[in-house]
Amino acid sequence: MRGEHGGRGRRTARRELPWDQDNHPGSPELSEPQHQPAPQPSASTTATLDDRYGRTPGRARRTRLIGVVAAAAVALVFTVWVIWAGPGQTSHGLDTDDVGYEVVSAHRTVVHTQVSVDPGTTAKCAVQVLDKSYTIVGWKEIRVPASDQRTRSITTPVNTVSRGVTGLIHDCWVP
Repeated sequence: MRGEHGGRGRRTARRELPWDQDNHPGSPELSEPQHQPAPQPSASTTATLDDRYGRTPGRARRTRLIGVVAAAAVALVFTVWVIWAGPGQTSHGLDTDDVGYEVVSAHRTVVHTQVSVDPGTTAKCAVQVLDKSYTIVGWKEIRVPASDQRTRSITTPVNTVSRGVTGLIHDCWVP
């Protein structure tokens, strides 16, 4: 068993050093007593701080005005978009299907497609031929005449600058 003066159970008095104390100049302990509540800022101090940091009534009104104008601009853009893309625009039931293609020669490919559009509606389509690196080597716009049938089979010969490996409809629209 160890005695009071040896080994692990020994206690030493803790000595406070000057840097362990928080009593340097400007510390709260030296400048103001802790038991008193902090003084409330006066109206002149608040006004000075507001001026310093830009919190003036004119600036608040300006910020509010900018927010209202920005919200109005967003609402206007949204309304214009709804009118432009909304119910006035119809697709006329336009749909396309690629049926196949036939490479006739190094400079000609025939593309077979089906175009479905509302009866009595004329459409235009862009037909393209691609080579093995997916580069467009042939392009042709065709007119799909109005008909009493919804679906029409279209055969389109397309001239190419080099040998194509596929032919298809790129896009169709109602003019």
